Amino acid sequence: MVMATTASTAARTSLASVTLEVADPEAAGRFYSAFGVDSYIRLRASAAHSTGFRGFTLALTVSGPATVDGFFNAAVDAGATVLKPAAKSLWGYSGVVRAPDGTIWKIATSAKKDTGPATREIDAVVLLIGVEDVKATRQLYTGRGLTVAKSFGGKYAEFAPGKSSQVTLALYKRRALAKDLGVPVDGTGSHRIVLGGTADDFTDPDGFAWEAAKSLAPTPS
Repeated sequence: MVMATTASTAARTSLASVTLEVADPEAAGRFYSAFGVDSYIRLRASAAHSTGFRGFTLALTVSGPATVDGFFNAAVDAGATVLKPAAKSLWGYSGVVRAPDGTIWKIATSAKKDTGPATREIDAVVLLIGVEDVKATRQLYTGRGLTVAKSFGGKYAEFAPGKSSQVTLALYKRRALAKDLGVPVDGTGSHRIVLGGTADDFTDPDGFAWEAAKSLAPTPS
């Protein structure tokens, strides 16, 4: 594993893209188009070994429960597996699915009641990566140029989005993230995700790989 360089020598970076590594890019492309999130991610072929929890989720924030249901049902109809049925919670209304390629998606709203009709609009997409030490990884990323937008001690950190990215990056304790998604925390092998950065290639201490965005293959049409 190539470990991250120190903050004093690292080039400045920001999140520019998110690439999912999948066994069949064409099939994955059809799923994500039907789901309605294809414009937020890139895909590329990979046969990398991976078992169990991959250590991250992509979370959609939408306007209300009916819109959560719309995205949730579209994903299930296209072949996703239900991990948590859409339901009310203390924080709002949400559901969790696993895409056919293995990526876990959470669809959520802070609203518990609809104030309008369902839409296909997404308010925000957040890439939550599960890490062992939120404070240490936050310090690493800020040292490389990312700006913290929100931080809750050693439990959660969210970075300001890059100018060229539609996805916001956040850090969460790995065990807490797995619990929230309703999956066992154990997992081995590749994360099957690559973060496109605006600077050099590096891999963080939890094994999440960053590549210069210009080197990433485009999403197959």
